Amino acid sequence: MIPRLKAWWRMFDTFTQRCLAVSVVLAIVASACLVQLVNVQLLDGRTTAEAATNSRTSKVTLSAKRGRILDTNGTVLAQSVERYNIIGVPDAATSFTPVTCGSKQAKSLGYCHAIDDKPVGATGAAAVARLLAPLLGMDAMELGAKLNGTNQYVVLKKEVTPQVKREIDKLNLGGIVYGELSSERVYAENTLIGALLGGVDDEGKGASGLESSLDDELAGTDGYTVYQRGNGGEVIPGTVTKTQEATDGKDVSLTIDADVDWYVKKVLSEGVSAQHAQWGVAVVQDVQTGEIIALEDSDSIQAGSDEAKLGSSRAVSQTFEPGSVGKIPALAAIMQSGVKITDQFTIPYEMEKDGQKFHDASSHGAEHWTLAGILQNSSNVGMITAAANVTNQQRYDMLCKFGIGQSTGLNLPGESNGVLTSPESWDTRSKETVLFGQGYTVNALQLTRAVSVIATGGINRQQSLIKSVSTSNGKQTSKLNTSATRVIDENTANEIKNAMESVADRWNKVINVSGYRIAMKTGTAEVAGDSGALTSIVADTVGFLPADNPRFVVTVVMKDPAGVHGGTTAGKVFAQIGEFLMQKYDVPNSAERTDAIPVEW
Repeated sequence: MIPRLKAWWRMFDTFTQRCLAVSVVLAIVASACLVQLVNVQLLDGRTTAEAATNSRTSKVTLSAKRGRILDTNGTVLAQSVERYNIIGVPDAATSFTPVTCGSKQAKSLGYCHAIDDKPVGATGAAAVARLLAPLLGMDAMELGAKLNGTNQYVVLKKEVTPQVKREIDKLNLGGIVYGELSSERVYAENTLIGALLGGVDDEGKGASGLESSLDDELAGTDGYTVYQRGNGGEVIPGTVTKTQEATDGKDVSLTIDADVDWYVKKVLSEGVSAQHAQWGVAVVQDVQTGEIIALEDSDSIQAGSDEAKLGSSRAVSQTFEPGSVGKIPALAAIMQSGVKITDQFTIPYEMEKDGQKFHDASSHGAEHWTLAGILQNSSNVGMITAAANVTNQQRYDMLCKFGIGQSTGLNLPGESNGVLTSPESWDTRSKETVLFGQGYTVNALQLTRAVSVIATGGINRQQSLIKSVSTSNGKQTSKLNTSATRVIDENTANEIKNAMESVADRWNKVINVSGYRIAMKTGTAEVAGDSGALTSIVADTVGFLPADNPRFVVTVVMKDPAGVHGGTTAGKVFAQIGEFLMQKYDVPNSAERTDAIPVEW
């Protein structure tokens, strides 16, 4: 066979032999290509098509808009506004060539690239950076470094405004640079409940304050869309394969009245400054509903700031001994044991009991005071005398019923319950000092709740800070807590209220609201200073008005004020807040007082 082929081959000249050899090689190559084509089209066709589709497929997150936080009247305290994260595609940027203005290409495309009507002067990532840097307010070299590579995704700048995003779109950098919808959390101006509102983290999730505790309601759920994109990054029509709409977060309305809170913040800060105090806290509560109308402190913390994200509101977290304001629940315990508000006592300036010495704030002789007079004159010795038959357990139980040492139920981040130890742990001194607000601690919300028990006629009404939650379609769900528990009978509460009004009469030259009767109690307590010794003072004033038809409970607390006494320091701010409340809510003037309980005998 081989000799015949050789003989046949020799029949052709050299040129023909070469042509035949080339033909054979081409035939082999063509056959190989045909085999591969069959393999690709028939055997691997689906895999290849899927790979091509996957390379063009994008899944874009549709960000849910975070719900707003509103005050009780609908004033926006926190909201998310439209923003964009600017994304670069380094792989596309490195092959970018600017379109020269005036060129045939520019005329064909309908656009060109220039900087101040001059050529870009570069290609690739450097050219993209030069075009983009002025709009983003960034250094071109820094941008160029981010865009130089083979990645498909790099964040160039977060949270730019829609206006900036539109200017970037005009650069005609499709497929290289684009905007990804995001949002920015913005808050009411100034420092309105800044630390209480808190802030969100870089991912838009609640990091502190109400933003954190209400995150489940505010956050919403992101959606997505899946589509195929062209070489320029544009959506190929008809290729959207799956879409899940985003569900926006719910709006949350607070019980806070922004107008009242603003005024409370103003006068509290001015009062702290005038008294050279370390800090101040103030609370306003609606007697009828338990709603917190204002909750402020003197700290200047802007919501959303790093300070707001790292800390908590002093109005919630700060605890202190209430001082003589603590005589109110103690008076209830004394009266529940059988002592009447009109019972008569002879009270010296000081006394000794169980080896412990006690005295009043100011020196005096043997005074003839009723139980109402003991409260009016804020006598420590008088409280100990009147409580002779009140057991430790009864004292403790009444404090608990007034909410001392108990959670407010508001579930606020950083909130402290204060400290109230069991009666078994009380020594011979502390069992007496609890009668005048020493030996336990509270926060301002707890102290407000305690005094509100008298304003409500003996009922401990649950406080509320969250008014309602509403969805995007406007449907609202009330979140007000309407639970209430009777603590003392109405007659006892009214008699204590009467005695508290006598306290206000005593302070009338300093603390008064023209046209309105006030029921109140002041307090001053020695507390530990920076050294740990009892070198600091907490001065407070808590009360409600009008006394004859209670509408609001107001609490003002100051740390180390120059005036020392609660009446002359916190009391002045109390009166300013009370006057504002009466005017804003157009509260009718009080009737003349005609039923004052005797304070002396």
